[in-house]
Amino acid sequence: MLRRWWPAAVLPALALAPFSALPLPGLLDGPLGSPGSLQLLATCLLFGALATGYDLLLGRTGLLSFGHALYFAAGSYATNMFLLEAGLPFAVSALLGVCCGVALALVLGSVSLRVTGIGFSMVTLAFAQAGSILVSRNPGGLTGGEEGRAAPAELLPSGLVGIDNTANLYWLALGYLVLTLAVVHRAVNSPTGRVWEGIKENERRVEVLGLKPYGFKLTAFVLAGALAALGGLVHLLLTGGSTPQTTTSDFTLSLLVMVVLGGSGTRWGPMAGGILYTWADHRLGDLAGSGAVAELPAVLRVPLSQPLFLLGVLFVAVVHLLPGGLARLPSRLRGARRTPAAAETSRDGESRKENGRP
Repeated sequence: MLRRWWPAAVLPALALAPFSALPLPGLLDGPLGSPGSLQLLATCLLFGALATGYDLLLGRTGLLSFGHALYFAAGSYATNMFLLEAGLPFAVSALLGVCCGVALALVLGSVSLRVTGIGFSMVTLAFAQAGSILVSRNPGGLTGGEEGRAAPAELLPSGLVGIDNTANLYWLALGYLVLTLAVVHRAVNSPTGRVWEGIKENERRVEVLGLKPYGFKLTAFVLAGALAALGGLVHLLLTGGSTPQTTTSDFTLSLLVMVVLGGSGTRWGPMAGGILYTWADHRLGDLAGSGAVAELPAVLRVPLSQPLFLLGVLFVAVVHLLPGGLARLPSRLRGARRTPAAAETSRDGESRKENGRP
């Protein structure tokens, strides 16, 4: 019962975080409700949701896509372009921006899914590289090239601009996470979700049953792309602009690491992996540049001053100790508690047999 209802207890606690002055030294730079802490937490929630949406492809349908960053970037860049170039109201720009991300996912998915396996992954990687190059070339001055483009603050909702409104941005990211979890949960438990599971296990068997996997895979692809495009819109508001780093295949690789870290194909694992990875990426960067690390001997200072090295060690440790990701940790702990009890029961049985008792 506790496992079933714990999200209902966690959600109000997360919603009330901006009102808390609880200090969390080592975890956050300031009190829980401070603007800096809320900004970091909002980013963690955003990427927890993004990893959950990406798992629709990887963990639920068995599709390894290296181009998922494109739809995230499309939601951000397209919205920003409609604001800057067309001067449209924010609501209209946001709607059109997300629609652009969905349309891009539909077009690229319909092409990529013509091939399967490693061929599919390579096609999505090619699209990702092409998109990243296109953004960096700054065609017509629309993307800002390597510097990106800042969003026009005067056209954004006033309640989502400025340090005084960080709490509102945090709630926006929390709402995006809740929406993504709800959509993914509903989709996975629908008849279509069961077909996705069948495709992941044995696509040929699905075909034998008279179903066409292509349409079901395209549905998963477009739905994941739509959630990513919506995440790009949230990211635009959080950061105040569009950045070319979100268009690269490295960005998608980070999502892949988040999903594997948390547990691919599980309900809460990708979310946990996204939150942990994002938090560690920020906090380990601070640790790497701290004075404590600078005073260490060179043999320790050099590796510890590299955040990516620390993230790699964390990832390898989790994969080695928890092959199923962080989502498997509760079951491993329950199994560890049951093992001593089972051993004690076995010893009692052997003792009774030795003493001639039933």
